[in-house]
Amino acid sequence: MAGDPVSERLATTLCGIPLRNPVLAASGTFAYGVEFAPVLDLRRMGGIVVKGLSREPMAGNAPPRVWEAEAGMMNSIGLQNIGVRAFVKEKLPALREYDTPVFANVFGYALEDYVEVVRVLEDHEGLAGYELNVSCPNTKHGGIFFSSDPQQLGQLVAAVRQAARRPLMVKLSPNVAKIEPLAQAAEQSGADAISLVNTFVSLAIDLKTRKPRLGAGFGGLSGPAIKPIALRLVFEAARAVKIPVVGLGGIATGEDAAEFLVAGATAVEVGTATFWDPRAPLRIASELDRFLKREGIARVGKLVGTLEWNRT
Repeated sequence: MAGDPVSERLATTLCGIPLRNPVLAASGTFAYGVEFAPVLDLRRMGGIVVKGLSREPMAGNAPPRVWEAEAGMMNSIGLQNIGVRAFVKEKLPALREYDTPVFANVFGYALEDYVEVVRVLEDHEGLAGYELNVSCPNTKHGGIFFSSDPQQLGQLVAAVRQAARRPLMVKLSPNVAKIEPLAQAAEQSGADAISLVNTFVSLAIDLKTRKPRLGAGFGGLSGPAIKPIALRLVFEAARAVKIPVVGLGGIATGEDAAEFLVAGATAVEVGTATFWDPRAPLRIASELDRFLKREGIARVGKLVGTLEWNRT
């Protein structure tokens, strides 16, 4: 029915995976998915990207870890997680109860870390695909971030591609000079899709103590404050590659989601908005459906990449 996140208008696909709607829960803001089952119907969601998984459990950064910024949020969680083996034992069986595509976010500090996490996940059913968080320093090669070097990014994606049977999405960082070379490196190395953007490196200062507001010093800025920059990067990336683009960065309403689709995204992820509204992914999908109905658009796919851009 109108406004329902399973409306036919919203049905789409991502890397061949059917989605009820193009609104997914972003990694790092939706735990492992099952924790949100008491507050919303996971079966009505477009998809879930679980909290980043590493080879071994990680405790994360020292507190404080979160700071509310103007029109956004800063965090320095430090990729705390239970580790991939605990995930497949404790979380994945529960996720299989829901008929909703689940993507495992994967990260590491060496190429071998990513490959090992994916290798473990490949042995278990219940996942639709993977999202590689490449915003980590390669500790074996001088600490250069995978996300900022096309060659290292390409080597990482190619190695994971060999280990993965499932669709592979690469989550790009905005903390780079130009996004196009990174998007193209991911595509050329075997990525089935890219998602962007990850958070912006930022700093908040407590003037009373003259210290950073966050325990780790720098943090990642997300939320409505970053939306205009995220839109620009999604638009640039979508023009540079032929594979699907998933957009995220400050999406809080259905019209926000529509803007990312117009910019070239096939689907979107909702992150920070779930902190003040745990049902945000379903609400945003309903608002997007109402927008489509109001505009007389029969299918959400008709909206993708429709930005009129006259500049060369």
